[in-house]
Amino acid sequence: MDTNYTTNTHRNNQSHILDNDTLAAWIFLSPALILLGLFIIFPIIYLFILSFTTGSFTSAGTYWVGLKNYARLILNPDFWQVIGNTFYFTFFTVIPSLIIPLGLAVLLNKNIPMRGILRTTYFLPSIVSLVAAGLGFRWIFQTDGPINSFLNMFGIVPISWLGDTFWAMPVLIILSIWKQLGFNMVVFLAGLQTIPSSRYEAAELDGAKPWQQFWHITLPGLRPTLVFVIVTTIIFTLRSFEQVYVMTGGGPLNSTNLLVFYVYQEAFAQFDFGYAAAAATVLLGITLVLVYLQLRTWTEDS
Repeated sequence: MDTNYTTNTHRNNQSHILDNDTLAAWIFLSPALILLGLFIIFPIIYLFILSFTTGSFTSAGTYWVGLKNYARLILNPDFWQVIGNTFYFTFFTVIPSLIIPLGLAVLLNKNIPMRGILRTTYFLPSIVSLVAAGLGFRWIFQTDGPINSFLNMFGIVPISWLGDTFWAMPVLIILSIWKQLGFNMVVFLAGLQTIPSSRYEAAELDGAKPWQQFWHITLPGLRPTLVFVIVTTIIFTLRSFEQVYVMTGGGPLNSTNLLVFYVYQEAFAQFDFGYAAAAATVLLGITLVLVYLQLRTWTEDS
């Protein structure tokens, strides 16, 4: 009887302590949860509800239209062009934004001259305002700008970079890669620091070549870092707005209009908030699906 009483008392004390710990955890988490609910969860719910309405925030108000805004999206050829532009921009921005910083990180992780200065130099684009960078790139790629002046030295006719439907998007992609390069490089450098040097020493003793060490040691060791960099780069790319607003305004002929800028135009130029909310909901869905696929793919591989 005494043993059973002692055991039950011990269990009750554990349950009591667990309840206190849980309560304390909720108390400490509540400020963050309240902010998360107010500034993230509530706006998402409100956006979703708004996508089923039409009207404006005036005396006329808004009223329910059901799925009509989504039907308009499906039947609007401009929307599908924007979707195509967004996927084109995302694909050709994300891939180089992974490969180039990874190569730089591997190089700058070695003992080379001026390593600290080079790391700082490559990171500088990350702290530059994207609006300021966009204005700078707009000047560089204007018709009488430095790029065309350089090409003119080789007898190449000046190119209207931002006024041409073929060249305008590559300029935006170059700017986006340049902006993301430093941040990704620093993250890869941090990931490389976690790989034990003994693995490389053992591989050298076994006669492994540098590319074999990279493929069998570096990449597997950077798996969690790669997942983080891929997800953050996709999110950064899909929410691109400043470079389009500053450099091209979505033109020429809608060739650089991305989904975020399209939402801005519909909401604050056309004041069609319900339709803009529907487009924003589609953007949110695309982002969630891409991030989920990336996380699932890398998790299954591991």
